[in-house]
Amino acid sequence: MMLRKLRNALPWTAAGAAADDKPKSSTRHPKDQASKLKPALFLISFFAFWLLLLYFRFDPRRPDAAIRGPPAINLTLDDVAGTPPDAPAACRSRAAVYVHSLPSKFNSDLLLRCRSLNIYTDMCPYVSNRGLGRPIPPVSGVGGGGSWFATHQFIAEMIFHARLENHPCRVSDPARANLFYVPFYAGLYASSMFRELSLPARDALAVDLAEHVQSLPAWRRRGGRDHFLVLGRTAWDFLRLSNQGPDFGANSLLDLPAVRNMSVLTVERQPWTGSNQHGIPYPSYFHPSTSAEMQAWRQHVTDSDRPHLFSFIGGPRKGPGKAAIREDLIRQCGESARCELVVCQPSSPAACHEPARVLGVMAASRFCLQAPGDSFTRRSAFDAVLAGCVPVFFSPHTAYTQYRWYLPAGDPGEYSVLIDVGEGATRLGVEIEEVLAAIPAEKAAAMRRRVIGMIPEITYAHPNATELGFRDAVDVALDALLEHVENQS
Repeated sequence: MMLRKLRNALPWTAAGAAADDKPKSSTRHPKDQASKLKPALFLISFFAFWLLLLYFRFDPRRPDAAIRGPPAINLTLDDVAGTPPDAPAACRSRAAVYVHSLPSKFNSDLLLRCRSLNIYTDMCPYVSNRGLGRPIPPVSGVGGGGSWFATHQFIAEMIFHARLENHPCRVSDPARANLFYVPFYAGLYASSMFRELSLPARDALAVDLAEHVQSLPAWRRRGGRDHFLVLGRTAWDFLRLSNQGPDFGANSLLDLPAVRNMSVLTVERQPWTGSNQHGIPYPSYFHPSTSAEMQAWRQHVTDSDRPHLFSFIGGPRKGPGKAAIREDLIRQCGESARCELVVCQPSSPAACHEPARVLGVMAASRFCLQAPGDSFTRRSAFDAVLAGCVPVFFSPHTAYTQYRWYLPAGDPGEYSVLIDVGEGATRLGVEIEEVLAAIPAEKAAAMRRRVIGMIPEITYAHPNATELGFRDAVDVALDALLEHVENQS
């Protein structure tokens, strides 16, 4: 009975019923028809409401669809920069990369708990759009709306994964590959476990990863020497066993024998014993899809007026050594009329994390100070290059021993300044303004041109990009990594 009432209430079934029950010549009064349509309209509206509610509550594009979280977490980039290409571009490298399909616990499942991936920061906004983060307006009005993102400094492993999945040198047949990528989000896992007191629990997923890759048929071909990982954090976060310092929460991923057989791309390598570790750039905020966008930005920083001799963006650190050097650096910059100082404080974190503010200060400076922080390296060095600002280093381990694949060959003095304070120093021992002011204007201009020439290769292009027209950070890594693997034979 209920089904019959529902059937008769719906207009497309009511019409059929009318055709069966009434002669074809009969007509209905408009009021009778309206009264019949009212239940149908109510039911249609009711079901439409619930369908919309279910769609927005359980949007399948969100990794946190089953839990509460921010509404802008996407595993794809389609909403930001168009759909991926129908046909891949031609590979212009000898590299042939096979991307292993790992169990989801090693990558995408980690994103389901994005709020707890970092003990200091809610990572949900940063893991959106495959690690690019949330879109931001074009800096200085340069570039398209899909080129600028609020990208986290420790997210290179996700961006690398997204870029390789759509890379023209990716192959689907492992027999054709000469490089094998293992997409483990080790940095995100490590930072989520820094406060875990149980060492076996802290190491668990790393140990599982090592066991899993050794079971793969492709691994046995060369014992893993043609396999590689990408780490979005520094190597120190994965060297608990070999690093004899205090336990700050690191795991032992890089100490595992299987991983030692692999190549590891990391934003900071252990400069003395990390022979299988290779430095890659920290990601900045610019992810262009075309060479036109890249050229427009390079022209912008070339034409930028630079009223400041030098600048520093950073915060103080506690303790001796690198912290004392940074304190001296902040003092000197603050006392100089020719230095632009932006001090990062917990009370005003946006000062150092607002892309337009950071790049604006650097693009108005001729030299940018790059003092070591918690470790030797810092993302700010790559922000400086992106802004066309000549970096000033205070340790060779901030760049020269880290990023050999990305730095120009020859004299580092052609693109940077080194004020080497030595290990264990507590003061700079020099006046920074005097050192930089003594560099002739012509030489400083030549250094800046060299830095601007470095921008394409230290930039992570948009993962949906096809015909870039330039080699980005991933392209450089693949070519250099293949050469390294072949030299091991």
